[in-house]
Amino acid sequence: MGSKLVILLFLLLVLWIPSPSSALDTDASLFVDADVSSGRKIPHTLFGIFFEEINHAGAGGLWAELVKNRGFEAGGPNTPSNIDPWTILGNETYLIVSTDRSSCFERNKIALKMDVLCDHGSAANACPDGGVGISNPGFWGMNIEQGKTYKVVLYVRSNGPINVSVSLTGSDAKTLVASNIVASHVSNWTKMEVLLEAKATDHYSSLQLTTTRKGAIWFDQISVMPLDTYKGHGFRNDLFSMVQDMKPAFIRFPGGCFVEGSWLRSAFRWKETIGPWQERPGHFGDVWNYWTDDGMGHLEFLQLAEDLGALPVWVFNNGISHNDEVSTPNILPFVQEILDGLEFAKGDAESTKWGSLRASLGHPEPFDLRYVAIGNEDCGKPNYLGNYLKFYVAIKQSYPDVKIISNCDATAKPLDHPADLFEYHVYDNANAFFSQSHKFDQISRSGPKVFASEYAVMGDDAGKGSLLAALGEAAFVIGLEKNSDVVEMASYAPLFTNTNHHSLGSITFDSSRMYGTPSYWMQHFFRVSNGATLLNSTLQTSSSNPIVASAISWKSSVDNKNYLRIKVVNFGSSAVALKISISGLKSIDSIGSNIVLTSNNVKDENSFDEPKKVVPFKTPLENVGENMNVVLVPYSLTAFDLSI
Repeated sequence: MGSKLVILLFLLLVLWIPSPSSALDTDASLFVDADVSSGRKIPHTLFGIFFEEINHAGAGGLWAELVKNRGFEAGGPNTPSNIDPWTILGNETYLIVSTDRSSCFERNKIALKMDVLCDHGSAANACPDGGVGISNPGFWGMNIEQGKTYKVVLYVRSNGPINVSVSLTGSDAKTLVASNIVASHVSNWTKMEVLLEAKATDHYSSLQLTTTRKGAIWFDQISVMPLDTYKGHGFRNDLFSMVQDMKPAFIRFPGGCFVEGSWLRSAFRWKETIGPWQERPGHFGDVWNYWTDDGMGHLEFLQLAEDLGALPVWVFNNGISHNDEVSTPNILPFVQEILDGLEFAKGDAESTKWGSLRASLGHPEPFDLRYVAIGNEDCGKPNYLGNYLKFYVAIKQSYPDVKIISNCDATAKPLDHPADLFEYHVYDNANAFFSQSHKFDQISRSGPKVFASEYAVMGDDAGKGSLLAALGEAAFVIGLEKNSDVVEMASYAPLFTNTNHHSLGSITFDSSRMYGTPSYWMQHFFRVSNGATLLNSTLQTSSSNPIVASAISWKSSVDNKNYLRIKVVNFGSSAVALKISISGLKSIDSIGSNIVLTSNNVKDENSFDEPKKVVPFKTPLENVGENMNVVLVPYSLTAFDLSI
């Protein structure tokens, strides 16, 4: 019997809801005041997402570019350089491949040179069948699908005529589609474009550039992009849809430690990531140790937020990395850099320099940028406070409407500097997360708001994304929801992980597949919380019953009806009989729904083979009334939805 069927039968048996008058010994009681006039509005911004260039989340992930190291810059600015993951097709009898600094792009000078020694017309030194050249496997294989069209762009030059085959080749070495570039006059760098419609599917394909003509050929800035990205904006459709399904209110980007760098020379610099992709220098992210061509740059992040209907939250470098810092007297150029970035996002398309540039890049309307974070996890470093204040004053003078986020945690003591919000990061085991469900109950309501911008269960409890981790996090998030008068924003970290560069993430993917971890599905329980009304609720239980609960009222955008949602985490190994008493109702439908996230084993995980091993199950909730007796299955997150 399949595990999902076992769980479903288990739920149907255990989650029996007796009539309101039925007797049932209770372990806990939950009292809910459903009168919205006595409740409190939850911020529209409460639950969002955090995107960091980690685990190949963008390069090789959401950003749909299929070529890895497309400009041959990943090996560094000097020659000879490492061209990995490019490989050579043919041995030194037939060709010599090298790098030089002859590119036409000033900010990325490395180009690849092929000296082809064989010739199709030579009897003595004929090229092998299929020719010789170079191949790129992309990010652990290119996903090429039958019937889809891929745009290949490359820059080429040669001292003589060329005849180059551009092909997408399957993992079995069979050609999926090919086209030839034939040109007589390419002594200067020339841009070539080819559209290739795949005749077959292979999820682990590669790009091959081959020739059988003797001579020297230079290549640079080689790209393969599917035409069917989201709205043509370059985002991989399936991964975008999974994020969109979370209904995030905001997106924090582009890091994280990626913003800082281990050294400032490797920090994310927004001006280096805008403009034509061929002219972006790219950079080595020395915290997460891989190269990115920065195809997903400042404009693309802002566009992603807009496409998701989410507010952008820009985290920028404040002159501090993990290992070096700019002193406060020297920080003003960094401040100006950020003022320029704000103008790029918010400035008028006609009257401002950077707003005009944004318009020239295809987005004349300003982006709705309301939040910025000054640095990431830099509080306590020698120059943080001095640098922070320089940024704070300059931004508030130019953009008084922009809310500024401090790195310093004010849960223990008040901040010694002005801020609209402060960041709280927590990575711990599942038990610690459950205990933090009351973390914000007692903190001051008069200071800056809380941005719980990075939270996740880590270590053995998490594995590669376990039910146990999701339940610990759910208890913490219920605590955030109940304290949303002081908590303005919250996001899980990180969002994505490529299975070939795996740490933790709520969405795991490879070139063609993806699945949500239990933590991903846990976050779905809070999709309707943004802008909802938090209802007054009181939970009475013994310490032996590790449960937490909350109640909200929300209006569905699907059927335009009002709903009451009660969420309960049972973090224990035993079932809990819960009596729910609801007051203040004007009306209630007799049938509701019951959504449960649980599994046979608390350490169960999803995988490519079983992507829905741990996902929410929805069943009808009958005999709904003001008093209900329900049973919470062990290790579960349950949502009761009632139409009111």
